[in-house]
Amino acid sequence: MAAASASSAAASAPDFPDIAVVATAQTPAHARYDGPEVHLIMDCVDQLLASTGLSRDGIDFTIAGSCDYLSGMPFAFVTNVDGMGAWPPVYESHVEMDGAWALFEAWLRLQVGDVDTAMVVGSGRSSPCNAREVFHLQADPYAVAPLGLDPDALAGIQARSLIDAGLASESDFAAVVARSRAAAAANPMAQVQASGAVAVADLLAEPYDMAPLRAHDVAPPADGAAAVIIATAERARELTDRPVWIRGIDHRIESHHPGLRDLTDSASVRTAAATLGIGPAAGGGGGGEGADPDGGGTAGLDVAELHVTHAHEEIILRSALGLDDSVEVNPSGGPLGGNPVMATGLIRVIEAADRIASGRARRAVAHASSGPALQQNLLCLLEGDG
Repeated sequence: MAAASASSAAASAPDFPDIAVVATAQTPAHARYDGPEVHLIMDCVDQLLASTGLSRDGIDFTIAGSCDYLSGMPFAFVTNVDGMGAWPPVYESHVEMDGAWALFEAWLRLQVGDVDTAMVVGSGRSSPCNAREVFHLQADPYAVAPLGLDPDALAGIQARSLIDAGLASESDFAAVVARSRAAAAANPMAQVQASGAVAVADLLAEPYDMAPLRAHDVAPPADGAAAVIIATAERARELTDRPVWIRGIDHRIESHHPGLRDLTDSASVRTAAATLGIGPAAGGGGGGEGADPDGGGTAGLDVAELHVTHAHEEIILRSALGLDDSVEVNPSGGPLGGNPVMATGLIRVIEAADRIASGRARRAVAHASSGPALQQNLLCLLEGDG
């Protein structure tokens, strides 16, 4: 991922423009959405345009992230373009990934300098398929896929590795779920809405799904969409009074052979964090005692929105990012409150950006993940004006 590293470093150089998030939108996480995916996308795009005063032909570049396997329709992403209204039709792109990776491409595209606005969309409908039957086919076709090891099964192995290494317990997993559900209760977009406080003891009394994980330790797949508009500095200030600056993006990939990785850690997150100037390798945690709020990336982080689709992953990511208790983790409830597959990572960026734009945070990191057991990871560092 040398290109990502180079881009992250170059973004702060004078020759490259500052780029900001200027508008965001997302749909609720639907357990089942009976309409077509294009309607979910159109809902987001209409919200974005209304908030900025732009028309569809006022967007210079459009890119989407989705996965045709979810809906079982070949070239479904072509139909989805109708919801975005990309114009001219050839000036759009697509990645077969979460929308967070589409954001990365759009961020690079704006640095070329011939366009100054881009719309990014992430969308997916998981309800038509059985994700466990679909996503295990992404595993190594010779040694892993024939075993039927889907992402949830591999997550169970990863969680067991943490326990066996003495790095976490089932109570720790339940505590992540309890806090996430409490936060999701205040998020109208979340799918899981707790009616009251969830006790760790009650969660531990539930039966196993993929031991040592229980059903509540796994993010519920959902149907939904999310979208953002990003723009270069001059255009951003024309479109919003509260631009949220993208200070860097980096993504890294690890081996798709689980046996070749240390499942109790995330080397890719550590490397991406170091590239952005945050995390233990950059000299500290998120922003605890002694942190310089005007210093490097590790200082002054207020919020971390993490792509946690299994409860134990939060423990691994906190360690890899060096987050201490001063950093608020997944105040939206995170994916454990609702997981619109292929939009979930982009929603982490949206949730972090919205908190900065509303003045509830100054600096945040958003994380997106792809592949089983945190195989591929993306970090986006965001910052407000104040």
